[in-house]
Amino acid sequence: MSQRLEPFSRDRFQVFREIPTRWMDVDTYGHVNNVEYLSYFDTAVNGWLISRGTLDPRWSERVFLVVETQCSYFEELVFPDTVHAGLRVVRLGGSSVTYEIGLFRNDGQSACAQGRFVHVQVDAKTRRPVKISGERRALLASISVP
Repeated sequence: MSQRLEPFSRDRFQVFREIPTRWMDVDTYGHVNNVEYLSYFDTAVNGWLISRGTLDPRWSERVFLVVETQCSYFEELVFPDTVHAGLRVVRLGGSSVTYEIGLFRNDGQSACAQGRFVHVQVDAKTRRPVKISGERRALLASISVP
């Protein structure tokens, strides 16, 4: 039997993105449905890249594709909560980047959910992997942890 993970603490992250929950995120059980958490991961990572000027999904010659996600759940999110998504890079490869993401409810100090999110940078037209370099690499390295 595997050991249960401990939730990440908020101080593990330097970068946060705020995402309000929406009425439509809530399922018949009265909490945010599990599939929405992966959407929050995607929104947090891509929103951060766009806000930092290193990605424009419509016009960039190089874009990121998701190749892997994983999520562990600890506490329910509901509407109306504000999700604070903590981001950090735990692996920066040649063409791939692995993020750890913690989703925190409002001012909570322990993650309600956490996981991994792997991007591969590809040529926007050919969809073939392309090396991460320049400003993008520097930006990703700025939130990288050993």
